[in-house]
Amino acid sequence: MVGKVVMVTGANSGIGKVTALELARKGASVVMLCRSRSKGEVARDEIIAQSGNAQVELLLADFASLESVRRAADAFLKSHDRLHVLVNNAGLYMGERLLSQDGYEMTFAVNHLAPFLLTNLLLDTLRASAPARVVTVSSGAHWGGHLRFDDLNATRRFGGFRVYSTSKLANLLFSNELARRLAGSGVTSNSLHPGAVATKFGSGTTGFFSFVFNLARPFFISPEQGAQTSIYLASAPEVEGVSGKYYVDKKPQSSSGESNNQEVQRRLWDVSAQMVKI
Repeated sequence: MVGKVVMVTGANSGIGKVTALELARKGASVVMLCRSRSKGEVARDEIIAQSGNAQVELLLADFASLESVRRAADAFLKSHDRLHVLVNNAGLYMGERLLSQDGYEMTFAVNHLAPFLLTNLLLDTLRASAPARVVTVSSGAHWGGHLRFDDLNATRRFGGFRVYSTSKLANLLFSNELARRLAGSGVTSNSLHPGAVATKFGSGTTGFFSFVFNLARPFFISPEQGAQTSIYLASAPEVEGVSGKYYVDKKPQSSSGESNNQEVQRRLWDVSAQMVKI
């Protein structure tokens, strides 16, 4: 990865931090996109110390604000003319219905709309850097998701796991549509399920999901294990040129029927473009 520029979102903790660390160890110039300056700076210093690679920088972006995403993309483009790998890793789980700064349901806004916008803002640079890769962290939870285009804001019937699953389905739909749109460009797009990872993810939730989540937590895999497929898709020579796939444990796997529905993929892309105003 020496000479490669990599951006990892949500890189200050969990599998995002491990992904950034391991890509830095491979020699990449790593851009960490994080919400918190203090947490991001601590993580960056640790990654530099552990990797021996000083080419690690921090950019700030709050994915609950599309304007913040735009500012981060602008800041990156002002100082970089190449981007070889974008790892869309940042995400959240919400136990209650909240709205983003743009008025969208928070889970859908952070998990789908923000990375959709960020990727589109960086697409020209990715194309100019080909061969390049977009890696999107989805989840096996996507099997429980369903796009209700008449209620993407979940106003009628909110359920934390339901909207989370739908956002992860949106990740897959986006990744697959992106792969088709980028065909022949030298830029690939793949998605993945990291596994059930023992991080702070979901720790602030309540209710039944929280009960089940905490009950199962002792059986979860480590962030180091959970990051392996992200690292693989970002750097492995054997997946050079492979696009439009969904990976589990570094192997391509089947995903839900809806995630492979090209009409739904195109419709979500068009609706998302309108929502983020591109």
